Order: sequence, then structure tokens, then C-alpha cells
Amino acid sequence: MPFLSIVIPAHNEAHRLPGTLEKVLAFLRAQPYRAEVLVVENGSTDDTLALARAFQEANPDVVRVLHESRRGKGLAVQRGMLAARGEYRFLCDADLSMPIEELPRFLPPQQTDFDIAIGSRELPASRRLQEPAYRHLVGRAFNLMVQALALPGFRDTQCGFKCFRGEVAEDLFRYQTLTGMSFDVEILFIARRRGYRIVEVPITWYFDPDSRVRLVHDSFRMALDLLAIRWNAWRGRYDPPKT
Repeated sequence: MPFLSIVIPAHNEAHRLPGTLEKVLAFLRAQPYRAEVLVVENGSTDDTLALARAFQEANPDVVRVLHESRRGKGLAVQRGMLAARGEYRFLCDADLSMPIEELPRFLPPQQTDFDIAIGSRELPASRRLQEPAYRHLVGRAFNLMVQALALPGFRDTQCGFKCFRGEVAEDLFRYQTLTGMSFDVEILFIARRRGYRIVEVPITWYFDPDSRVRLVHDSFRMALDLLAIRWNAWRGRYDPPKT
């Protein structure tokens, strides 16, 4: 069993993925533990899958590639988390907007007594760099909706860097129903209902002008997803099987 699994969802990431994988692999070579990298390619129309498989062929002891024909970041993350084997499972955006060198903040010994560690761009020690003011404002507005409808107290649920203990990931992602951008909120909502210990980790984060987030469309879709989470909870969709 590897100590760490890094799960990278990748949709049409041919131009960013090679650089990201090179940085991640270089970082892991300097670590004292065994690790694996799972690239979950889903629904790409460019060379993402071929490039990922080339890295797998060159690094068969570290890199695994999963192909999913359906689109959806949440779907890709779910598949990667359930296929991972690590004692800790780290979600990593393909744009690597958080420097990979900050990953130890999410792991022992720097992080202790936790089940889930989520990167936060909103803590006093966090840094957001090169982000347009209007993007930040839209993000804060969505966070207010998240806090009102699902997760009061969390300042940043949408940052694409999160770490789960392996057994916790296997429990939570089996109950995930959302396949799009709001999967983070659903997973954390289930985790809080289960009583898992969730900590926010301050990070340095760089805005990528090639961001895939479409402000109006995605914000509306995610608002509907918040209502779906409440509906699923009321129906008992997230409750563990009764014994």
C-alpha cells in the first residue's frame, strides 16, 4: 500500500498536464515514502489520454491512468479516489495552481488528528495571487450560499486541493451523487454528517487565466446542486446502511 495517492482529474488538459506531471513526479522522487499518481482522463477531445499514457509507460511504478468516457470533474474524482490505494489520497487540480511543494501541509507530521484536510484560499495565512477582483467576488458569493444551505463555517469548499484518509475516502465517495463541479460540497456535507474531522489548510494559490469555471453558467448549476444536496439528505440518500 502506498502512503500517498495523488488523484488528478484531467479533461482536455493536453497543454497543462505534462508540466504538472513533471513537477509532481520530481516532488515525489524527493520524498521518503512510496506514492502513486492516478490521472483520470474523462471525455477529452485532445491528446490528454495519449500524453497521460506516455507518462505511465515511462513511470509504470508510479503513474496509473484511468479513462472515463463520460465528462464531469466530480465523476473523475470519484473514480480516482475509489481506485486509489494510498493511506492518504490527495486531490490535485491539473493546473497545479497550488505549488506541489505545499502538499506536506496536508499530511502527517505537519497535519495531525484529521480525517480530511482541505486547502483554503480564505484563511488569514492564505495567499491568493493574480486573481481578478470580480472572480474573487463571485467565489465569495457562492461560498455564502454554501454556508447558508449546506456547510456553515467553511470559508472555502471549492479549492481543488484536498486530502482524505484512505478509509474515509472509500466511505464518502461511495455515496457521491453529483458528477460536476459541486461534488466537493456534497462530499464535505456527507463527511460532516458522519462526524469526520475536517480541517482547513492555508495555502498559496495562483489564479490561472485558463480556468474552466464559467461564472454565470456554473454558478447557476452549482446553486441548483446545493438544493439537490439538501433534497438527498432529506430522503436519506447519504445515510449508511442500517445494521
